[in-house]
Amino acid sequence: MITVTEKAKEKVEHLIQDAGLDSSYFLRVSVQGGGCSGLSYNLDFDNEEKPGDQFFEDKGVKIALDMKSFLYLAGTELDFSDGLNGKGFNFHNPNASRTCGCGESFSV
Repeated sequence: MITVTEKAKEKVEHLIQDAGLDSSYFLRVSVQGGGCSGLSYNLDFDNEEKPGDQFFEDKGVKIALDMKSFLYLAGTELDFSDGLNGKGFNFHNPNASRTCGCGESFSV
């Protein structure tokens, strides 16, 4: 399961509204090879379910993960920061054995 902080929830809702997306859209979170720590996170909006998708909902944010990403992201918290140290989504992943600045924060 992925949990969502209040700030991340507000930002996701704002982005959905700004993009003019309807309630059929959800947040697709995935892990891809690359980045200096070996993996990078990807966020996107989608409204098509794919075979093997795992769905979770936290604070009203519906999240889809493919099975491979689910194995890496179980227990992860999605946060959003708009402070002086950068603006973007941050993944607090207890499964990550190492991280780097480029793999933790993503602007949407």
